[in-house]
Amino acid sequence: MKYFLLLFIPFLLLSSEITVQVLGSGGPESGDRASASYLVKKDGKAIVLIDFGGGAFLRFGQARAKIEDLQVVLLTHLHIDHVVELPALIKAGYFSRRKEQLNIIGPAGNEYFPGFNEFIQLQFGPQGAYRYMSDILTNESESFPLKTYEVNKNRNFDFKELRITTAKVNHGIVPAVAYRIQIDDKIIVFSGDTSAQSEALTVLAKDADILVAHHAIPEHGYEPARRLHMQPSRTAHIAKDAGAKTLLLSHRMTRTFGFEKEHQALMSNIYKGKIIWAEDLMEIKLP
Repeated sequence: MKYFLLLFIPFLLLSSEITVQVLGSGGPESGDRASASYLVKKDGKAIVLIDFGGGAFLRFGQARAKIEDLQVVLLTHLHIDHVVELPALIKAGYFSRRKEQLNIIGPAGNEYFPGFNEFIQLQFGPQGAYRYMSDILTNESESFPLKTYEVNKNRNFDFKELRITTAKVNHGIVPAVAYRIQIDDKIIVFSGDTSAQSEALTVLAKDADILVAHHAIPEHGYEPARRLHMQPSRTAHIAKDAGAKTLLLSHRMTRTFGFEKEHQALMSNIYKGKIIWAEDLMEIKLP
């Protein structure tokens, strides 16, 4: 038995610790929670940043995350409460040691929203709001250059030890993307904001170690909001059908506060995995 265990020691020593940290567990309302934002960490280093809404820049610092460690930034959609503090992060890059290109992915546009490439130009381009920082769109940047990718169809991206898979999801008139992140043998899926009218999210979340889903509306009422967000029962069915091991509920709003016990019972009748209610700076280690 001792010899058998010794054979596994090298594998245990080489295994990585993968965690998901919530920077912001709230939505577009003012309150104690930052707006939607998350980190995926490997061995304590934040290598993926997902969304960056109001308050996320402060939480990024509180999480002891470093711009130098990021391999990619993923933006699910361009609502203010998901992207508003991106310029603050880019500005902070001038005061970091990062020189390596920063990859950043976002959705294609439509008649209501700019495509992601245009969005970046409107921020940092020669005629943008922060045009004084336009050098970040070149290889002559005084800090680090941005490399943008606009998602107009489902596709895969490979960055060092990461594989990112995208899926277009419904969020009313808002172009939106859900992301599947594979690191080593771990799978983490972020729904972003979506009503999940199709099965795209279920397919994307297949066998996920953790599905981070947004809990922005209660089971009953708020009919117009159902065009934008999943009801708790829909979220539970997706987690069940995908075989997700853990469900992390975030993007919590005033209209869902106080329903946690009721929603937990409702969802647990459908989905038998672990359900966690997100809080700012919560960190979850993947088993």
